[in-house]
Amino acid sequence: MKVEEKRAREDRAPESESLVVARPPLAVRIGPFSAAVERRGAVAAVVLAAVAAVLAFVGLCRGDAWDAPGEVIAALAGHGDAAFVVQEWRLPRVTAALAFGAALGAAGAVFQNLTRNPLGSPDVIGLDAGAYTGALVALTVLSGTSVQLAAGSVAGGLAAAVVVYLLSLGSGLGGLRLVVIGIAVNAMLTALNSWIVLRAELEVAMAAVGWSAGSLNGIGWEDLRLPLAILAALAVLLAALARPMHQVAVGDDLAVTSGVRLSGYRPLVVLAGVGCTATVTAVAGPVVFIALAAPQIGRRLAGAAGVPLLPAALTGAVLLLVADLTAQTVLAPVALPVGAVTTVVGGGYLLWLLVREVRR
Repeated sequence: MKVEEKRAREDRAPESESLVVARPPLAVRIGPFSAAVERRGAVAAVVLAAVAAVLAFVGLCRGDAWDAPGEVIAALAGHGDAAFVVQEWRLPRVTAALAFGAALGAAGAVFQNLTRNPLGSPDVIGLDAGAYTGALVALTVLSGTSVQLAAGSVAGGLAAAVVVYLLSLGSGLGGLRLVVIGIAVNAMLTALNSWIVLRAELEVAMAAVGWSAGSLNGIGWEDLRLPLAILAALAVLLAALARPMHQVAVGDDLAVTSGVRLSGYRPLVVLAGVGCTATVTAVAGPVVFIALAAPQIGRRLAGAAGVPLLPAALTGAVLLLVADLTAQTVLAPVALPVGAVTTVVGGGYLLWLLVREVRR
């Protein structure tokens, strides 16, 4: 019996040792595959950027009536009768769709990488609703300036993120438990937002209800200066965090061994993700489901194992441009809130994703 056990241990020993030393050669073998993935991601980013540029130009042609491309090009140069309309009305709206869609896509990528869950996006786990709560408080309690709206949105989003994190500590940042807790927090914050609107003055309540749908209608350059500056700063921060973000997506242990300081990384990346979501919410209201769908679509286009930031941001810009063009066209000349379109399309996507995750 002892001889058989000794032979069994000797038989298992080489197998266990081979498992331990197999990881470095594996990294070497996947080198060409990794390079192919990077090339595919670069191609996907270029294609998405080209599609976004085409859609942006189509958005500049779209108004109460369609203008010819030549007239729009002349208007951008400051010539022709349509110069004021194109530069002061349509261009800010298209710029907002590009910047806000990219910000929401990047925010979704941040939280889906952080939670390692495709359902871990700001609009599902309550961060959008928390940012909207902060904006409502700034509107109803304070004077509602652009700075107060931005600060209130960030504070509300961060508070929602802290609550969801504390309630899901038992399972860490991943798993279905965090998503379920986030959905519950989202429902409670939505009820709180409705109560705040009902208690507000009539003018404020009417503005808040229209704003809650998420809309790009009436956005001008004066509404975009501060948000674009904030989003530019957050984009620089996210670019600096892109490499450690992908390392953490593989696993905390591997990230630590490669030099990532999780104690300093996580607060920064959460702040960047909440900042992107809150900045968009402060200007356009909660535009839902872009942050949920864009990262997964971008990941599939890039063929990446994790959720890369650039394809997610570009996909978000494309999705929001398409949704805004649809909102302007469906009931023309009446322009729908863009959030109504993203809700219709994103609701079906969310149901499909929930069913798939529950089955898994």
